[in-house]
Amino acid sequence: MSNNTASNRNVFSVALTADFYHADGSPKYADMGLSVFEDVPYITCTPFTEHQAQITPEQICDAQGVIVLTPAVLASTVSRAEKLLAFGRFGVGYDAVDVDACTQADVAVFITRGAVDRSVAEATVGWMLALTHQVRAKDLLVRTGQWDERSKFMGCELRDRTFGTVGLGGIAQKTMALLRGFGMNKPIAFDPFVSQEKASELGVELVELDELMRRADFVSIHCPLSDATKGLIGEHQLKLMKPEAYLINTARGGIVDEEALYTVLQSSRIAGAALDCFADEPVTSAHRLGELPNVLLAPHCIAWTNELFRDIGRAVCHGMVDLSCGKMPNGVVNPEVFKRKTYQEKWNRYIQKTQITDGSNHHE
Repeated sequence: MSNNTASNRNVFSVALTADFYHADGSPKYADMGLSVFEDVPYITCTPFTEHQAQITPEQICDAQGVIVLTPAVLASTVSRAEKLLAFGRFGVGYDAVDVDACTQADVAVFITRGAVDRSVAEATVGWMLALTHQVRAKDLLVRTGQWDERSKFMGCELRDRTFGTVGLGGIAQKTMALLRGFGMNKPIAFDPFVSQEKASELGVELVELDELMRRADFVSIHCPLSDATKGLIGEHQLKLMKPEAYLINTARGGIVDEEALYTVLQSSRIAGAALDCFADEPVTSAHRLGELPNVLLAPHCIAWTNELFRDIGRAVCHGMVDLSCGKMPNGVVNPEVFKRKTYQEKWNRYIQKTQITDGSNHHE
């Protein structure tokens, strides 16, 4: 697919991983934000011809930018990246990207910071309501003709309960904003990278992780997966939770120890959990946690909406346009690459001289 034509001298080539499309070449999603490129005549946009778990150098070919949905980016991916300037992650997670290898290969990596906040926040609140009102169990009562069993499944409100977030970034902040109308207690957060002053501005009490696990009625994970956060919520932390508390993970599998979580859920040490992500993905056979009645599961898509894909798509496409104009995109996770002389030399070969938008075709 090419959205426009341009002379060879002016072409800035953007590729998309094949998992945005069905086998027949039709798009899987209603709006991926590609309309951003319609008014940029020198950008061509073409999908990979096949989906692979890891992007290969051959798939990148002569592209200056690659928009990535699910495939991993490994050191081998960028082993021949003479023309490639950036990977744009369609989302905010980049644990499947070897950022150090990209930097050494003079390739930038950027994410769509902020574009996912609303949808993930809505999904988090929705799960909180579904868990506390026992939606799954009550639905099953009707489906199985057990109407008279309903008094055994009393729910609880969000009112007067405490929301605790592990990570205090944009998603957590948007979730707390949506929760303000429910009459909950002051939220608490664990985030070693946030100052007390910032937390006070947000109306949040900063606490240590163990205290959060003890006090929160909802422990919601909103931090990235890294060496520091892998296994962060393990047996010790889970056993600190209240019996009536719930755990929600819309971030990344691996942050929560799934075996320890299974144990506390099976023994009703905590009230329930909702998980959108898992240590090993994709999950292609029945997951062990699915055996438990107090668990809600989703295949890493609980926040997927048409609006989400539109907003993410627009953000990543704008990032590619910025790059083509000599501007650093928003959400770059390895900004040091832009200071490398070898990157600057490669970038200069592809910067467009045509004036667009505000005309600011300069390095920032």
